[in-house]
Amino acid sequence: MTFLTRKHLSRRLLLRGTGVALGLPLLESMIPAGSARAAARGTPQSRFACLYIPHGAVEDRWVPAATGRGFDLSPSLQSLAPFRDQVSVVSGLDLPIAYEGDPSAGGHHSRSAGCWLTCVAPGKGPSPTSVDQLAADHIGQDTQLPSLELALEERAAISFRTPTTPMPVQVNPRVVFERLFGDGSSPAQRAARRDQTATLLDGVRQELASLQRSLPHADRLRMEQYLTDVREVERRLSLEADTAPRDLDLPLRPAGVPDSFEEHVRTLFDLVALAWQADITRVTTVLLAAELSNRTFPESGVTDPFHNLSHHMEMEDNIRRLSQLNAYHVSSTLGYFASRLQATPDGDGTLLDHSLVLYGSGMGDSQNHNHSKLPAVLVGGASGRMNGGVHVREADGTPIANLHLTLLDKLGVPVDRFADSSGSVAV
Repeated sequence: MTFLTRKHLSRRLLLRGTGVALGLPLLESMIPAGSARAAARGTPQSRFACLYIPHGAVEDRWVPAATGRGFDLSPSLQSLAPFRDQVSVVSGLDLPIAYEGDPSAGGHHSRSAGCWLTCVAPGKGPSPTSVDQLAADHIGQDTQLPSLELALEERAAISFRTPTTPMPVQVNPRVVFERLFGDGSSPAQRAARRDQTATLLDGVRQELASLQRSLPHADRLRMEQYLTDVREVERRLSLEADTAPRDLDLPLRPAGVPDSFEEHVRTLFDLVALAWQADITRVTTVLLAAELSNRTFPESGVTDPFHNLSHHMEMEDNIRRLSQLNAYHVSSTLGYFASRLQATPDGDGTLLDHSLVLYGSGMGDSQNHNHSKLPAVLVGGASGRMNGGVHVREADGTPIANLHLTLLDKLGVPVDRFADSSGSVAV
């Protein structure tokens, strides 16, 4: 193989087998011979994710009491304590465009998600793309997938190429896996792959063996951990597929979508971490639940349907349970993802050091369908561009577009304004 004779491995190297292509994590051997190693490893390209949760949050249990540095995490954000120094909370943000249009409850809900990353009403200008797609245009064009759009439910979009062109989402972890690592995304191809005994790693076994022999010790250890992670995701997907009846056509329930919310979330986030580690993609959006979703989350200890509970009628017991659900969502999604990134080496640090993750909603107080005082929290170091460990309280009425403009700056995207932005946020 040609790469064995090179002085360093290409960052774009793929191992190829029958119908599969496996990206690799960042290895020491990918740093060009004779280059400044510290500089090469110290300035990796950041990854970016936007995680959307509908129905806002209980403000006094979400927003930390103190501002600036040294603040105590609020009850809803306690699960982020292990990443305390890389957590930034921004409060006081508004999404004013979400008040325009259909005044019904359904209209407010649809605009909450549809305007969150564009700050422009669907179907209108001037912003050409959502903030994640602007980032993908700048940092994602030399990866296999400029961006990856995932969801736990399919009924809405948060990512837009234009104000009228939403990016399609994928909820099935098996299809996501095959899109990232191999062929077979049609129903017939997926069925054929379930019947194969060879796994992804088996498909590239020869190239893997040859590559491993050529690597220094530190790179071999890093590759072994990466391949273990790939194999574990494969194992879990295989177990899920085996539970589906093979003699039935179930288009509404494709194999690979777990019944458990937690298992679904973890499998998707494990795939994102692998894709980021292998530099297959750098930009990801995840719709954690659709607006108006009445899904229940029994693992949270709250049995109320989500949307119903979000209309708490100002009753303290309802507010308490909604706050408990808010905390569960942070822990099971953002908390899990951050822990996965923190445990994954990347260059001179971890994926968490080289990532920027936004978690939030386009609604503030769900009881009144308002779009002010939105919940927003950031996790990650953005390759040294984020200081972290700060709570910034913006003046009431500050557009969330200011935060989006700031995120683009942290990612190195050269823009002077985003939608209705009026400045930046000091994070």
